[in-house]
Amino acid sequence: MNHFPKSNDVLGTTNRGATVESGLCSLCRADCMGKCETWMSSLAGRAMLYPRDFGLITAGSGNNCHVGVSYNSLRVQGYCYGANGLAKGLSKDPDDCLFTNVGLETSFGAAVTTKARLPLMTGALGSTFIAAKYWDNFAVGCALAGIPIVIGENVVGVDRSSKIAKGRISAAPELDRRIGVYKRYYDGYGAVIVQLNVEDTRNGVAEYVVDKYGEDAVIELKWGQGAKNIGGEIKVTSLDYALFLKKRGYLVDPDPEKAEVQKAFKSGALTSFARHSRLGYTNIPCEDEVRENFMTAVAYLRKLGFKRISLKTGSYGMEALAMAIRYASDAELDLLTIDGSGGGTGMSPWNMMETWGVPSILLHAKAHEYASILAAKGRRVVDMSFAGGFAREDHIFKALALGAPYVKLVCMGRAIMIPGFLGSNIEGALHPERREKVNGNWDALPKTVAEMGSTPEQIFAAWHDVQKKVGAKEMKNIPYGAVATCTLMDKLGAGLQQLLAGARKFSVRNIGREDIAAANRETERETRVPFITDVQDEIARRILNA
Repeated sequence: MNHFPKSNDVLGTTNRGATVESGLCSLCRADCMGKCETWMSSLAGRAMLYPRDFGLITAGSGNNCHVGVSYNSLRVQGYCYGANGLAKGLSKDPDDCLFTNVGLETSFGAAVTTKARLPLMTGALGSTFIAAKYWDNFAVGCALAGIPIVIGENVVGVDRSSKIAKGRISAAPELDRRIGVYKRYYDGYGAVIVQLNVEDTRNGVAEYVVDKYGEDAVIELKWGQGAKNIGGEIKVTSLDYALFLKKRGYLVDPDPEKAEVQKAFKSGALTSFARHSRLGYTNIPCEDEVRENFMTAVAYLRKLGFKRISLKTGSYGMEALAMAIRYASDAELDLLTIDGSGGGTGMSPWNMMETWGVPSILLHAKAHEYASILAAKGRRVVDMSFAGGFAREDHIFKALALGAPYVKLVCMGRAIMIPGFLGSNIEGALHPERREKVNGNWDALPKTVAEMGSTPEQIFAAWHDVQKKVGAKEMKNIPYGAVATCTLMDKLGAGLQQLLAGARKFSVRNIGREDIAAANRETERETRVPFITDVQDEIARRILNA
């Protein structure tokens, strides 16, 4: 049964197809005309925190979705007194204890600290063409918002213009473009993280990145992701490109070099090819050898000169989860991203995505349990990021609380991409001469956008905030998708501030497990988060019996 409603009359939002726990449609389209909550938030910003049509309405909660074990079955706790984590210079006077004074800045890292203005990062935006097409929107928006962005696997390998010979890269224009776009607006908050898989390792991506970008570079080893339990893939519709990818060392399915396959393609019976990456650790028979191989790989990256190294793992079983936490901690990595099933992808076998792996909340609850075992032994636990089906500010709060104090960031994939698509469509509609360049999909503004205005200043709630940051002269270089990204970040940040203020936590660094409760007994059992009416029940009885 799908417990997630398709529309929300209070916010005036609706989903096109089947909804998932994140509140996004299961199939998110770049040309979508609206209007899920994330889509609307990319335009209206923090106005989407409140019911529509103020003065004409009253609103009542319709949240009856806490069925089974999911993040929707966690409830945010609120308290009626106190104030914790106030910034220096602020008092506990009500005039200082405003939600707008809640600090959202966070950081992660071992020897080197990486700061972020919000406890957010992107998922890995790799070789899928949609990542390349809308990269300027994503990168500029994230740089302005001050959050890390991840360049996913295979970006160099699929680039026809890159030059690779004998495991050394002499040119990687697409990778350079992606890093350069982000760095143009980078101001000390956030980071560019470059992912490394089997093919990237063979092609010499790590060597190229550290040689060109030095100590600024952050490299990420990849074990897996929540969307699939095989390597990454893309779909290509050109026989010539399929042949190029096979010669570059990729598995291409079906084999474009076979005569019968070429005939099928030319006749129209076959219209596309799938390029696949390889599985890692296939020649390693046991956990001890995985550890040895992993530590050797980390040591090699450090020898190359990397000061910051992260690991991304998927929704494997408990053994792999424990290995990831222990090895990343022992190797003093800077970040471990744990991606649960229920997350998104640009390309994945659909039924694999629907049926494989450990659901996010179960995986994340176990990650906290296993991290606590290490901490109890006096060991430093690697800073972590939780991923897998997040889109709203309450998701951020719950994930940070569930993983506290080890989780520093929440990783969002599709949700942070939506404003990039939306902004490009608006820019192309308002400026037809730019439509092809920005990959806009609209000839004119749909009613859902036109209701908000006819100029970007009217349409995007954060337009003037971005303009203040970059200056009026530079504003002409800012993609509308980046403005939409900043608008969404403003809404998520404000919503998170409100939730934290209600929990009497005035810094995101102070969030704890006491700030959430389980809405049903099954969630309590699986997450070890206490049932909602058991929390403080002893205190309540003491008050009554005093």
